Amino acid sequence: MRVIVVGAGIGGLTVAIALHARGIECQVYESVREIAPLGVGINVLPHAMAVLRELGLMERVAALGIATSELCFFNRHGQIIWREPRGIGAGYTVAQVSLHRGRFQLELLAAAQERLGAHAIRTGAPLTAISGGDDGALPMATFTDRHSGQSFTDSGDVIIGADGIHSVVRRHFFPDEGPPHWSGNILWRGVTEGSAFLTGRSMFMAGHRPHKFVAYPITAPRTDGRLTINWIAELDRTARGLPGLDDWNKRGDFADFAPRFADWRFDWLDVPSLIAGAEAVFEFPMVDRDPLPQWRHGRVTLLGDAAHPMYPIGSNGSSQAILDARAVADALDEAKAAGGGRSAVEDSLDRYEAARRPATAAIVASNRQHGPERVMDMAEARAPGGFDRIDDVFGAGELEEIAASYKRTAGFALEK
Repeated sequence: MRVIVVGAGIGGLTVAIALHARGIECQVYESVREIAPLGVGINVLPHAMAVLRELGLMERVAALGIATSELCFFNRHGQIIWREPRGIGAGYTVAQVSLHRGRFQLELLAAAQERLGAHAIRTGAPLTAISGGDDGALPMATFTDRHSGQSFTDSGDVIIGADGIHSVVRRHFFPDEGPPHWSGNILWRGVTEGSAFLTGRSMFMAGHRPHKFVAYPITAPRTDGRLTINWIAELDRTARGLPGLDDWNKRGDFADFAPRFADWRFDWLDVPSLIAGAEAVFEFPMVDRDPLPQWRHGRVTLLGDAAHPMYPIGSNGSSQAILDARAVADALDEAKAAGGGRSAVEDSLDRYEAARRPATAAIVASNRQHGPERVMDMAEARAPGGFDRIDDVFGAGELEEIAASYKRTAGFALEK
C-alpha cells in the first residue's frame, strides 16, 4: 500500500511517521520551498503525547519545551477563578508539553527523514489538481515544482489532505464553501524572554471574551533563571473586518492592542512589561470552519486543520491532528491486512471518519462557546468588579464540571 500526504505540517508529518511504523509506504508533498521554524507556542495534550510515545518520539518532543504543571483562569483583576494540575501532576502517565510550534515541526521533519528517507518529503510542490479514484483508477494528485515550474503527477492507494485551514484538497471537494468563519477577534502573539511566574510551569488565561490574555513558558529555565514565554492578547476587531489572506500571520503593531492591557499589573505578573519585552508581534484572525458532512471522497480523505480547523481554545488544534494521524494509520493498517483492495481501503477510511469526524465536530462547537475558558466570561458577568471568595460566584462543583466536561469532549479525560 502507498499513501500520498499533502502537507508537511504537524499532522502530515505525524501521519507519515505513523504509516511508516505500520509498514505502509508514504510520500509527503509540501508547497513551501523550505520548512522553517515558523509560529509561536503551542501545547501538546497528554493523549497526543501518548501517540508520540507510541511512535518513539515522546522524549525528543518533550526535550524541546517544558512540561506544563497547571492551567489557571483569572479575571481581569488578576484574581484566581480556577486552577487545575495538568500532565503528570494530574495523574496522567505522560506530560502535557508546551513548546515552540516551529521547533516541533522541524523535529517531526527530522524524524520523518530519518525513518522514511529524505526523498519521502518533497518541498516546493504545491498541489494543483486531484482525483479521488471513484472510477476505479488509483487516486491521483498533480503538483507544480516551484523550482522548475513543471507539473508532475503521483498516484497512490490513498491521498490524505493535511494541508491546513486553506486546504486545496478540501476546496476541490467543497469549492463553494467560502472563507473561514471568523469570530470577530484578532490574536496578537509574541514571545518574550522573561522570569518565571506562578509555579514556573504554569499556563494561565486572564480576562474574558473578547478582552483576554494568555501566557505560558515554552522552554525550561536557563541557568540565569530566565525562560521563553509565549503570550497571546485577544481583542474584538469586528469593525475592522476579516483581514485578507495575505495579512494572516503578519507583523502586528503593539499600539493596536497594548494600551488595552496597560493596567494589567498583578502581584504575580506584570502583563504590560511582558508585552513590551517582545521583539515582534504577529496578528492572527481567530477563525475556524463549519464541520463537513463528510471527509472521504473515493480514496481521498482529510486530516488536521484541513478536516476540522477550530478556534485556538483548549490547546487542541495540533493534538487533534496527532490523534487523526494515529486513527487513519490504524485504519489503513487494517485495510492492508485485508489485502489493500479498493473496497477495503474505502471501508477503512470510513471507519477513520466515523471515529474522528463527530469527535472533532463536537470540539469545534464547544470552542465556539469558549470551551473551558467560559468560566472567565461567567465570572465577569456575575462579578465584574471582582470578588472576595470564588465560592460566592460559582456554585458547588460548577467549575469542576466545566473543566471535566471539556476534557471529555476533547478526549483527554483521565479515566479514558
